[in-house]
Parts: sequence; C-alpha cells; structure tokens
Amino acid sequence: MTPRAPDPAADATRDLLTRGTLTVRGRITDASNAVLFATVEHEGTSLPCVYKPVAGERPLWDFPDGNLARREVAAYEVCRAAGWELIPATVLRDGPYGEGMCQVWVGEPPDADDGDDPADPDAGGDAGEDGPGGAEDAGASREPGAGESGREEPAPLLALVEGEEPGEGWKAVGFADVGGGRTALLVHADDSRLRRLAVLDAVINNGDRKGGHLLPRPDGRLYAIDHGVTFHVDDKLRTLLWGWAGEELTQEALTALRTLSAQLAEGAPLAERLGQLLTGAEVEAARKRVEALLSSGRHPLPGGEWPAIPWPPV
Repeated sequence: MTPRAPDPAADATRDLLTRGTLTVRGRITDASNAVLFATVEHEGTSLPCVYKPVAGERPLWDFPDGNLARREVAAYEVCRAAGWELIPATVLRDGPYGEGMCQVWVGEPPDADDGDDPADPDAGGDAGEDGPGGAEDAGASREPGAGESGREEPAPLLALVEGEEPGEGWKAVGFADVGGGRTALLVHADDSRLRRLAVLDAVINNGDRKGGHLLPRPDGRLYAIDHGVTFHVDDKLRTLLWGWAGEELTQEALTALRTLSAQLAEGAPLAERLGQLLTGAEVEAARKRVEALLSSGRHPLPGGEWPAIPWPPV
C-alpha cells in the first residue's frame, strides 16, 4: 500500500520532490514554456508533480537575468518564510532535461496518455504560463455546489457582475469588455486567503497574477501557481487582486512582513537562500518592497507605468 502523500506545502513534500526519482509522464500543451507532467518516487511514496526545465524557457526581454525556474523557487521560499502555505512545495533540481523547477501537482493529475510526447522541451505552446490546475480551478465562472464527483466544489473567487458595485462579500477590480459594446464589473472574493496572496504578490513583485493561477481546494485551502515573472527590480505588479488597494494591512500581514524583514537582513537565512536564486539587486529590491509595505501600512496602489491587470485575466 502506497503511503499517503503529504500536504502540498509541507516540508515532507519538499523533501520528496528533492530526493525522489523524477520521471516525466507527459506534456502540458497549453503553456508558452515547456511544462511537463511527472512523478517523483521515494521510499514507496509516489507524488505527481510539474517539471519546468530551464531548457524549455522562452527568453523574456524584460527578465534578462537568471531564469524563470529560480524565480518560482524564490517565490515559494518567501511564502514559506512568511508562514503562509499558499504556494505548493517547489524545488530546483536536476531532471531528464536538465535543471528545472519541480512543484507538487495540486488537484487531479492528468492522464499520462493525454499528454504529448515530452521529448522536445523547447517546443512551447501558444497559451500563457499556466501549469497545473488552469483556468477551471479558479472558480471564475461556476457556481458553488456539488461537482461531477459529488464533492462540494470551492466557492468562486472571481466573477463578472452587472452594475457598478461589487456586492456583499466581493471586492471590485475594474470594468471589463464582455463584447457587444457591453462592460461588466470584474470582482474577486473578499477572502482572507486572497488577501494574504495580494500581500505576497506585492513582496515578490508578481507581474502575472491571473485567475487561472488560483487553485482553491475542496478542503478550504488555496494554492497559487506560476511565479516565473517575479522579483524584477522595477515595479511590475500586475494582478487581479486590487480589491484592497490603498486599504490598511491586517495585523496578520504586518506580522508576516516583520518576519520577512528580519529574514531578508544581510546574512539571514532567507537572504542567503534568495542570493542563490536571484541577483543581488533583486534581493535588495525585495527587501525594499517589504520595508515600504511596513512603512505605509497599506496595500499598494497600481503604479501607473505598467498595465495593472493581466490580460486575459484568466
């Protein structure tokens, strides 16, 4: 009998990803970079995961330093240091196609037979960065209730609504063109999990927080994926989670930021770890973003020099 796999954000999951034998099972085709579905096996436990080899990354003009895989791992390290289990366990390791990011799969894994032949990690698809989960997991368009499996589905986190007010339990993001000359108000749930994620995104300077990157689970947990375009030294924050912009940070967020501030001090464990993944200037920029959030005590506002909302939003 195979032992029960540990929780996605647990240290045991991280250890399994690091030490296990990595086997590629198929390819996720709707991604602009090589995203491979794989499993890791160690001491009788098998765990589904996503493997993104550096060799399969397409260069980005505004991220010339380093690679996306290391930024994904850095995002996980910051989240972990803040005390939030929002990003599934993510490690940097060698694999069949060289060094890459390996992250535990969240949700039902795909059929290995459904994936393309993974033999060429350089042949990317046409869509965005989305890896495990995808747009359906964001709950952007479905109603809460029982799904096909009979389990209670997570409540939606995103919605398009009529009118100019978001309604109780929702926060307004902005108006979106829905075709036919009509607009609708894009809203996200007034959810403490999303609020933590909004703070984390401000710290890591996430340039691409889309709805398809949000993976709410039936047990009430929320995980977030795809953190390759993060940690730029310039303000690149682009997100759907602007509902708290300008509002005071929660005491929980301030506590997490103080922890990060201490962990990012020169010579501290997190600073040392990030120094292995990012440039010195990027680590210093992250440190300054944390201090700026603590100084203002408020969620950031859109900068104005960069599109504030990713498109398409899902």
